[in-house]
Amino acid sequence: MQRSFYSDSIKNFQDTTTEGIIGKLVLASNYSDIPNQKEAWLEQIKILKNVLAHFTGSIYFEYTIPRMGKRIDVVLLIDYVIFILEFKVGENDFPSYAIDQVWDYALDLKNFHETSHDKYIAPILIATKANNLDSFIEIILQSDGILLPVKSNVESLHSVIENILNFLEGIPINPTEWELGRYSPTPTIIEAALALYNGHSVKDISRSDASAINLSETTGAISKIIEYSKKNSVKSICFVT
Repeated sequence: MQRSFYSDSIKNFQDTTTEGIIGKLVLASNYSDIPNQKEAWLEQIKILKNVLAHFTGSIYFEYTIPRMGKRIDVVLLIDYVIFILEFKVGENDFPSYAIDQVWDYALDLKNFHETSHDKYIAPILIATKANNLDSFIEIILQSDGILLPVKSNVESLHSVIENILNFLEGIPINPTEWELGRYSPTPTIIEAALALYNGHSVKDISRSDASAINLSETTGAISKIIEYSKKNSVKSICFVT
């Protein structure tokens, strides 16, 4: 299943013209005519061609989150980390709704995407017009392998990615295997759901077909599940950008 509008290795992304990448995005998209959408893609491509010049891995634009009915701006697989990039093009601040947005994406991949269950996930919110950030940026890693959202501007994005990779260690992600991952909740999510859905079996909750229970339809329950997943011990580090 093709979950993104554009995907390739970072090397091929660097070697492909901006026009070629935009062409694939437009052909795959059903909302490319939304005002400013192509301009946003152009800005993201420009930024990432510069930022990713010395990294290897895979890149995915407009990666779909089926359970949420939304798309992540960009997903990067670099070494042993899944990076979730949410761009706020033209923004000079980091609104709380945007922080929640990138955090929800990270939680969804960790808890519902089969081949992301055991991976490090780093959600990053990029405000492209933000002023220079504080010299110290804190990385907080939860016990389940998710970093709390990191704020970045364009100038600091390379350092943010590099320092996260230096902070963590693990087994490199195989992109082909990762792409084949199904949407299936973790056992902990099933346990939490069982406590909230009386009368439904584990089979009902874990099914992923059209007739399966849609957890997103019950906002009260899903918020409790998210809160359940947040209750983990943490370790943290600060680095200078």
